[in-house]
Amino acid sequence: MRILLTGTAGQVGRALLPLLRGRGEIVTPTRSEFDLSKPDALNNELGRLKPDLIINPAAYTAVDRAEDEAELAIDINAKAPAAIARWASRYNVPLVHFSTDYVFNGEGEKPWREDSPTSPLSVYGASKLAGDNAIRAANGPHLIVRTSWVYDAKGANFLRTIARLAADRKELRIVADQIGAPTTARVIAETVAKILSPDLHDVSGRFARDGGIVNVVCAGETSWHGFATAIVAGLKSRGLKLEVEKIEPIGTKDFPTKAKRPGNSRLNLSRLRDVFGIVTPSWSDALART
Repeated sequence: MRILLTGTAGQVGRALLPLLRGRGEIVTPTRSEFDLSKPDALNNELGRLKPDLIINPAAYTAVDRAEDEAELAIDINAKAPAAIARWASRYNVPLVHFSTDYVFNGEGEKPWREDSPTSPLSVYGASKLAGDNAIRAANGPHLIVRTSWVYDAKGANFLRTIARLAADRKELRIVADQIGAPTTARVIAETVAKILSPDLHDVSGRFARDGGIVNVVCAGETSWHGFATAIVAGLKSRGLKLEVEKIEPIGTKDFPTKAKRPGNSRLNLSRLRDVFGIVTPSWSDALART
């Protein structure tokens, strides 16, 4: 089994790599070796690599910058997955791809299901949705893992940003009217590894039967303010000296960004439980472990 894993410099790819070792030959090309910003070249690269399974966590994730770099975001998030999916479908190679809550408009309070109507608010969200749709249209064996609020102990993410700011500032002002489930890269990676188990050679058949889209986030919900408060409390309880004394809740309107964020990022986990038999840990438990 030859497994192509992209994005190993990123959070999810890095978390997946050790879980896949020993299950086949893992091919981890660098960004320059497998360049998603050049989708027209991917067909030849895939023909050269000849993977039996493709896992693609690589993506353009600079949400605000995407408003000014729409063409690049679309190349990486839409055209590249489309090219990969067409090649994978042609050779019946199963594809695992990763999506986002940003494909939704964030209205209401009901958790989004896999088949909920999509209406992205940003270039980033639209580019990711285009990639999802292209993969589905290719009609090969695939699984699109839709997640949200991803973070890790390493890399650039909300956890590390709050830890840095809390060490220097007396007060933090954090958005309190966007709701979702902070989800560790480790939880996503462990969930994908469980879905792929026990027989990687049967993945095509299982994806043909149970593939499509599946939501994967930690259980429960909170706001960015609640997440920040929990991060600071956790760091202090572990003996870190922080300057922060107050974490002020603010509204989205008080923290304007170039790209509009969804207010409701809740994702329904029923399909993950009912089809794959997986129940994810609470976001607070996953945070404590991280």
